[in-house]
Formats: sequence, structure tokens, C-alpha cells
Amino acid sequence: MLLLFLLVLIIPALLSWPLGLAMTRMIDPDEASGYGRWTARIFRKTGGEGAVEEQEWKGYLFSMLMFNVLMFAFVTIVLALQQWLPLNPDGKGPLEASLIFNAVASFVTNTNLQHYSGEVSMSYFSQLFGLMWLQFVSASTGIASVAALARAIGGKKTVGNFYSDLMRTSFFVLLPLALLVALLLLAGGVPMTLDGAAVAHTLEGATQTIARGPVAAMEAIKQLGTNGGGFFGPNSTHPFENPSFFTNVVECFSIVLIPMAVVWMFGRITGRMRDAAVIFSVMMALLLLKCGAAIWLEGAPAAVFSGLPVELASNLEGKELRFGSSAGALWAAVTTATSNGSVNCMHDSLNPLTALVPLAGMWMNVVFGGVGVGLINMFIFIIVGVFICGMMVGRTPEYFGRKVETREMTLALLALLVHPALILGGTALFAATPAGAATVLNTGAHGFTEILYEFTSAAANNGSGFEGLGDNTAAWNIATGIVMLLARYIPVILPLAIAGSLAAKKPVPVTAGTLRTDTLLFGVIILGSVVLIGALLFLPVAVLGPVADHLTAIIH
Repeated sequence: MLLLFLLVLIIPALLSWPLGLAMTRMIDPDEASGYGRWTARIFRKTGGEGAVEEQEWKGYLFSMLMFNVLMFAFVTIVLALQQWLPLNPDGKGPLEASLIFNAVASFVTNTNLQHYSGEVSMSYFSQLFGLMWLQFVSASTGIASVAALARAIGGKKTVGNFYSDLMRTSFFVLLPLALLVALLLLAGGVPMTLDGAAVAHTLEGATQTIARGPVAAMEAIKQLGTNGGGFFGPNSTHPFENPSFFTNVVECFSIVLIPMAVVWMFGRITGRMRDAAVIFSVMMALLLLKCGAAIWLEGAPAAVFSGLPVELASNLEGKELRFGSSAGALWAAVTTATSNGSVNCMHDSLNPLTALVPLAGMWMNVVFGGVGVGLINMFIFIIVGVFICGMMVGRTPEYFGRKVETREMTLALLALLVHPALILGGTALFAATPAGAATVLNTGAHGFTEILYEFTSAAANNGSGFEGLGDNTAAWNIATGIVMLLARYIPVILPLAIAGSLAAKKPVPVTAGTLRTDTLLFGVIILGSVVLIGALLFLPVAVLGPVADHLTAIIH
């Protein structure tokens, strides 16, 4: 267990420092450097002056939104026409309209919530040039957004150029790392082929069709970009996506690496490495707490085995025996801390209290989070913490030498409340109507948790599933699609507006009464804000769902 912790959490944390430095130089280069000059020259030739000129936050945001609209339109066309497009050796047919909307919304927003099985529904062309392409550019959008936020907070009037940031992130950060990870997975036995499904004849004389495809390529960016969309329906429980302990470690390692490095990139762009260290420490403390709690809680036997000979064993229901209960619980904690959404065990089969761990990670949505966006979410809690502390000591709150006033707090509170509103509103509606109640596998608290988890995963842009839910219906596809779109863009738009507002203000000189944001005390304030606000917002549904499920299992 100690070795697993070391491989999956500690080593990525150490490697995140040099990777953060490399990402800063790739994404935010000195324009006088050779790399900065030749990349700007290429971007200017291919995209015109609009691909390199500096933008203020509003122009940057407009470019980001317009590009995402084009992403949505292009992949919608690809999925709608997949039956006539090439690379379809198994003859995949057309997709239902609401499922197309949900799938495209899911991958555009870096959520990758899948109401379908890839090997059943999608052609290779759709997987590679539709969904996998989105896994690159949606992840790049998140990293670019946090780079723009960092420049604005650092005091720059312009925040870079979205198209330059997107291309530098895609070609010089994600693509090389994805190639490396894909080669490791290929060496570990993950298939990579454009041939159609294999037909095998068993010893008993039966004929079996075995789905395969360009799995290694999609698997690599799925993890590195905190996407989580699997080539196969079972995701990383499938032996072709995750054949062995080696590939399990490589994939879990890849999930946390870039989100950790983004924090150091933020510190270097802002010139505030001590602040970045405080943020990293808070995130790491929450992640370690989540992982430890998940492994400990899942070490208890499932209540259904009470009185049986296996009662003293850890909960192996829904687990791949190649990995066991500890690796499954650790993955569940890591994947829901980073908005990744991939799974290597069935979350529906987790012990009820263990299920609280991934839910809590998505409710907080700040523990490293998706590439870039997790740090943007943490920025909201930082602004709230600064404001509360400033009011407590009777001073105007300040962050990075600029006053946090009514406008910034209004935007911060709106951003803070969007997340719970989408989760609780959607859960209440679907739990009270046949649209949700008729699609659950289990009755009572467990069925409620299935609905709660689906909306939590969609609103956190996570994409993991509690399963046991018949979610491929028009109601679920449209509702979660809308939630994913709102949950992706509102929490990016509002923080960028706050940062732009702060950047426009004159710096305030540091005095003896200034609240320092690079100290252990401020780290405790941020930690307290995240935990207390999260508990106030979500404790009631936690009691109605997993806690009630646990108590019911004990009674019976």
C-alpha cells in the first residue's frame, strides 16, 4: 500500500515541479527567446495576426468561447455522420440525437460523461478525430484559461492570446506527454490497431467477437488531460484499457501529474511561488485525506456479506481482482479529485461511506481538479477567504496587492453558488419525477445516491458514473448535457472577470496590516473555507444518500 501511495501520489508531486517549469516556458515563453520567436512566427503565418496579438481578458474569453462553439459544431457533425465516414470497419450505425448532444457536450467540456459504450456505438473515426481530438483541445482550453487568469492576477493589462496558448499547450505540452504515455501503455499490453473487431473461436466451439482499436492513443490523453472518456464502456476496468498493475500505476500517475504541475505554472507566471506552495499544500492535504479515507473505508467488508465466510475480507464487490480493493479505492479518490472521471472499479459497489469520498471530491471540486480549472475553482475560495479575513480585522481585503471589493465578491459568490445549484436543483427534479426515479436500479437511499452522483459528476465536469442508472434517455442526456455546459463555462467566465477587474486596479502598497497570502495561516483559512462551505452546502444530501444507505445496510 505504501508503494502504491508512493508511485501514484508522491512521485508525481515531485515531478510536478520541473514539469511546471517546463510548462511555463512552453506556454508563457519570453518572446525574445528563440522558441518564443519561431512559434509566434508560425502562428502568425498560419492564423494571421489574430493568432498572436495580445488580448485583454474580454477578448481572450470571447476567443475561447467562439473556439469552443466551433469545437462543438465540428464534432456534432462527425458523430451525426459517422456511418458514412471512413475508419468504420465494424459498420457502426447512426447515433440518437440526444445522445449526440450529450456526448459532444461531455467531451467539449472536458467531462467525458459517457451514456454509451464506445466499442458498441462509436467508429474509429469518431473516437480518434472527434472525441480524442476534443480530449486534447478541451484540456488545452483549461490550461490556457488558468494561464490567462495568472497573467491578470499578476498585474498584466493583457492576458496573452488564446489561440497561441491553445496551440502551445496542445503541441508542446500535451502531445509529447501523450506520446510518451501511449508508448508505455503499448509496452504494457494496451492494443493500438485500426483493424476491426477480432473473431475468435473458443474451445467449446462458440464464436466470440472481441472489440479492439486505437486504444493506447486515446487512453494516454484521457488520463493526462483529466478527461476520463474510455474507449470501452467499462473504462479502465477493461483489460484492454488497463491490463496490469504496471499500466494501472502509469494511468493513475498520469491523472494527477499535470494538475499538480499547473499549480507551479501559476506560481511562476504570477511571480508568487510562495503563494503557489500554499495552494499546492492545501490541495495535497485534501487529496491525501481523501485517499486515506477511501482506502480505510473500503477495507471493511460489504454489508451484504455479513455472516458469510468472506465477511472479514475487504470489499471486493465490483473490483477488478488484478488491482484489489485498495487500488480501486485509491483510483476513485484520485479520479474525483482531478475531474478525470475514469474508473477502475464499480463506484456503485463501493461501501456507502466510501462513496462519500468521490462525492466530496466533486462537491469541493478544488483538489487539483481538471487541468487548469481546478485551480480556477480554488481561486474563488481564495477570494472569499481574503474577503472574510479582511472584514474580520476591519481592513479592505486585498489579493496580490489589489483591493477585493463589492464587484469581485458579487462575482465570486455567483461562481461559488453555481456548482451546488446545478447539483441540488437537478437531483431534486429527477428524484421527484419519473425522469430520474424510473431509471434507478435500486430503491431508497442507494437509488437517490445514483441520481445525486450523476448530477454531481456532470456539474463537476468529472464524468465518472455511479452506474446502476439507466441514463441513456432523452431526459438524462439533455439535462446532464446542459449542466455540463453551464458548469464548464460559468466557473471560467466569472473568475476571469474577477481577475480582469483586479488587474485594472492600482496596486496597494504592502503594510504591516496586510494579510499575507503566502503563509501557513492563510493555508488553514483556505482549507477551512473549502471544508466548511462544502459541508454547509452538501451535508443534507450526504445524509439523505450515502449516510442513510450505510445506516440501512447496518440495520438489515
